Amino acid sequence: MFNAKNKTDMQTEKPTGNGTTLIGAGTTLKGDIHSNSDLRIDGTIIGNIHSTAKVVVGANGAVEGDITGLQADVIGKVAGNIKVKDLLQLRGDCTVNGNIYAGKLQVEPSATFNGQCHMGGAATPVLEASQRNGKAEKEAILQ
Repeated sequence: MFNAKNKTDMQTEKPTGNGTTLIGAGTTLKGDIHSNSDLRIDGTIIGNIHSTAKVVVGANGAVEGDITGLQADVIGKVAGNIKVKDLLQLRGDCTVNGNIYAGKLQVEPSATFNGQCHMGGAATPVLEASQRNGKAEKEAILQ
């Protein structure tokens, strides 16, 4: 009566929205995260983050572990290595203690970074090796 679609049409529809996962302020999560969509962290993560999309660490966000993804935008605190294929932005009063592997890097003057930086061609082999190791780890866990 209200909708001409039947149940099978409704089951094949894809969800609308951007699919961003949010870890809210005041939330602490312990363990590794694997995501195929964008991830925004305003809480605390104690563990490694593996994403095939963009990872954003908000102003109140903190990560104690490594971050691997397509892009990353850090405004909060990261204690660990960051490996991104494309653009890494260190913004605002962010603090990063760890090594960086990125295709491109943008650092604002107020950001703090302590570690080694590998960019462009030097970062690509490390990123590819990291992804192969991640697949091996995932396969080992599944068996």
